[in-house]
Order: sequence, then C-alpha cells, then structure tokens
Amino acid sequence: MNRTMPQKRDLREETAGLRERILTKLSHLPWDGISFKHNVPGLSLYRIIEPAGPFFTVYEPSLSLIIKGSKHVTVGNETLVYDESSFFLTAIGLPMTGQICAASEGEPYVAAMIRLDLERLRRIIADYDIHPTDMPERDLGCVVGPSTPELFDALLRLISLASSPDDIPFLANHIHNEVLYRLLTGEQGAPLRRFALAGTNSNRVARAVAWLKENYTRPLRVEELAEVANMGVSTLHHHFRTMTSMSPLQFQKHLRLHHARELMLSESLDAATAALRVGYESPTQFSREYRRTFGHPPLRNIKSILNSDGATRRNSVG
Repeated sequence: MNRTMPQKRDLREETAGLRERILTKLSHLPWDGISFKHNVPGLSLYRIIEPAGPFFTVYEPSLSLIIKGSKHVTVGNETLVYDESSFFLTAIGLPMTGQICAASEGEPYVAAMIRLDLERLRRIIADYDIHPTDMPERDLGCVVGPSTPELFDALLRLISLASSPDDIPFLANHIHNEVLYRLLTGEQGAPLRRFALAGTNSNRVARAVAWLKENYTRPLRVEELAEVANMGVSTLHHHFRTMTSMSPLQFQKHLRLHHARELMLSESLDAATAALRVGYESPTQFSREYRRTFGHPPLRNIKSILNSDGATRRNSVG
C-alpha cells in the first residue's frame, strides 16, 4: 500500500489520544513476560522491550494493530512494514518471518492481535450486503491498511472488558462484528471480501492453503491440490504464487520446516525424527533446507533459540 508520510503523521496524530488510553489500560494488566492472553476470545496483547527476531511462524487469519512501534513482516520475497498508522491483516494462514527492529524499556513495542472469524465475516457480508470499492484481483494473502480512530476505539473497548468479564459474552461479539465491518468497508475491504466468499480466485487459493496446512506431511500432487481448489493446475500455480509469494511446493516445505522446528523445541526431538514426522524421507535434505531457511543447522538453531530471550522463543509477536 502506498501511503504518503503526511497521511501517516495525520493518522498518528488522530489516534494518539486513543493509543495513550490503551497504553494506560495495558499498564494495569498482569503480563506474562511479553504477552497477555485476554479473556476476550481471540484477543492477544504483546509488549516487547528489546529488538526481537527474526522469528518464523505460520500466521493464522488475524488483524494486528500496533499501539507503539513498528514491525517488518516477510512473506516469500515480499516485505511489508507497518506501525501505529497501519494495520496488518491476513485472511489465510501463511508462513512468515517477523522482526521488531527497535524497542526498549522506555520505548517498548506494544501490539494487539485479533483472530478473524471467517464464518462471522461471511455472515456480515451476506446480512448487510456489503460491497466495498472493487480492486483488481491480484491479492497477496496479507495486506497493510490504515489504522483508523474507529479501529483503535473498538480495540480500547475490547481491552476494557478485562475489568468487566461478565460483559464479555455479549459485548465482545458486537465489538468483533464492528471491527469486521470497519475492515470490510475500509480501504482493504475488497481483498478481504474476496478471501471470504466462494467463487473467487482468492477464496479458491485459500481452500488450497487450508488443505496444505492439514496435509503437509503427505507427498504433494499438484493435480490433487488443483482439484481441491477447483482450478486448473497452471491457474492454481499463478494465483497461489500471487497470494503467497511461493509455489505450492515451497509453501509445503515452509510448513514442514516450521512444524519440525516446533517439534524439536516442544518435544525435544532430534532432527532426523522431526524430519520424518513432518514428511521428509531424507534427513540430509531436511538439514540442508532447514539451514537454508533458518540460517543455521537444526541442532545449532534449536540451542540458540533455547538460550535466547522469550520474544525469540515465542511462535509469533503480534
């Protein structure tokens, strides 16, 4: 997204008061290290006091709002940067690399992540017949858009529910609906609508992505994946790469490597066992591709993570 610096400054100024109120609310919450798991379903909060990353993760459909700081996210060969003036939105699960380049005790990085309920999104589109301004269907599977006062106001009200948990079942649903409505009627509403609705190329690729996430350990037959997406093989390749910056085979490889690393971290598996568990037939090939992706051989990388700070050890930071 191309936004001029004056526009970014204007949005920061417009939302400064709301963001300050959010920071005040957050200062009273019982943080667990770098994160706080809010009682509102799907809402996670993060506070980082030193540079973090690069960390590798598979993002789930979600909206990320930065209250203070900035973040770099790389998907394939595409790098997106967002900050207090811009949100990060993905409607499909994508392997990504994130990095927070600047953070300190005095100037922490503070962010919120709201999981997207795609079924709820589809109901809102259908019930309210929302038709955002159309855009050419050349969608990367994630976008950066303007963080408006309306979005920060909704976030403030969600966070404030921590002090009235009995209100969460009723009010959180309404605020979630409001957030989805703001996204659908905003600058990035058209691609979000295409991700959600059946019959669009974006939705067909999203089905292929979901299938790969469920079946990443199996040998990949692109013809089978094309059937899942209800697309021709060449059409699938074209739109899949447009949305994910990867081919289906590269996407599967990233999923396997991410899950293998999680197995080595959480279950203390050795590299060969983790490789077989995620579908590799050759531990040598696994080690070679692992090093190419994460910069170090498996054993060295896992030792480095286990000896690092909590932010690097986490799967993701909003």
